[in-house]
Amino acid sequence: MKKAIGIDLGGTRIKVVLTDEAGNLLHREYADTCDDVDAVWKPKVAEIVTVLQQQLTGEPHAIGISAPGLPNKENTAIAYMPGRMPGLENFIWRDLLGQPVAVLNDAVAALIGEAKTGAAKNCNNAILVTLGTGVGGALLINGKPYQGSFNKAGHIGHMVVDENGEKDVTGMPGSLEECIGNCSISRRSKGRFKSTRDLLTAYRQGDSFAADIWLISVRRLALALASMSNFLSPDTIVIGGGIAESDNDLFDPLNKWFDEFEWQPGGIRPKIVKAMQGDMAGAIGVASFALAQQQ
Repeated sequence: MKKAIGIDLGGTRIKVVLTDEAGNLLHREYADTCDDVDAVWKPKVAEIVTVLQQQLTGEPHAIGISAPGLPNKENTAIAYMPGRMPGLENFIWRDLLGQPVAVLNDAVAALIGEAKTGAAKNCNNAILVTLGTGVGGALLINGKPYQGSFNKAGHIGHMVVDENGEKDVTGMPGSLEECIGNCSISRRSKGRFKSTRDLLTAYRQGDSFAADIWLISVRRLALALASMSNFLSPDTIVIGGGIAESDNDLFDPLNKWFDEFEWQPGGIRPKIVKAMQGDMAGAIGVASFALAQQQ
């Protein structure tokens, strides 16, 4: 059975898996990214791959890398990643790792991981939203990941939910990413909170200022998801990323507002579920994608 190395290159950590064709995890590990210094994370990726290849002892294997941004049409590099991870754009991973490397947007990879062995397994049509430093998204249509023209499909994080809001990295005003992503928490809280985790700690302690910020963010997420649902009609919406770990503090108000906003003829609505593969979904998904590319 063929194996694959899947690497999810995030803003703070590198997530790595070794899988077989059935999606079984044979190995997993983490490493720090230091995302503003490519002279650190590129050699680190090469080191991790070399160690795993030594364990494979010459077995044929695929390599996949998921990262923020839009891949090129050949899925060999991230072609566009404005404002983050200098050195990532147009870097051909094959040149570093010595064999073909399949490259995907991190949210698309996470959706493939959830569709293979997680919360979107057996789904026909699904939306994945990742809530973390930024807000990523991906689409599953008729059982297959949909990248669209220019590999740009699914970027729900850049949907406008507040036309008077600050512009995000793509230039969109008041995008969902600016309204709930960890990247904007200091600005949204006027410097009081440095992370969404800090905000939620205060919210759980009854802080009214924190409650206002958090619930406005969740309400805007509900608006975005309801809008996506009304024009894509998915059977499942999967929420992943670090902010999804807030559990009921997120999902209870989100479901309430989603039901208020979404058009639900006959009372039918998609289920909103938490991602099952955690922060390894992208690595699992891109490993699966890399294997499929070899077929």
